[in-house]
Amino acid sequence: MYQNPPTKTTRKTDTMKKLQTKLTKFVKERNWEQFHSPKNLVMALSVEAAELVEIFQWLEGEQSRSVNMATRKHIEEEIGDVMIYLTMLAGKFDIDPIEAAHKKMALNAEKYPPNPAD
Repeated sequence: MYQNPPTKTTRKTDTMKKLQTKLTKFVKERNWEQFHSPKNLVMALSVEAAELVEIFQWLEGEQSRSVNMATRKHIEEEIGDVMIYLTMLAGKFDIDPIEAAHKKMALNAEKYPPNPAD
């Protein structure tokens, strides 16, 4: 059964809190709060995820495993955008995305137990 690793979760949770604080300050300094309703954030998240999809759209499966440095940099930037919007959305509901992922993994472990034949 899946269990949360306590030390890693704590470190990542602290990192997530630091990111949420930094993003809140960044947005406040630019007076962007007015644009960041949960609806708008989830829409922006969807757009950024689509931009990540676009990078891989026409690659074969094996090609997607081995990309050049420019493509890797582009992937990193889009993952950053996705993480920013996901983090801001989670902040609107006081949710730690790392904790949410651990909880979801635990639910998935119950729902989809390992196959003993593997």
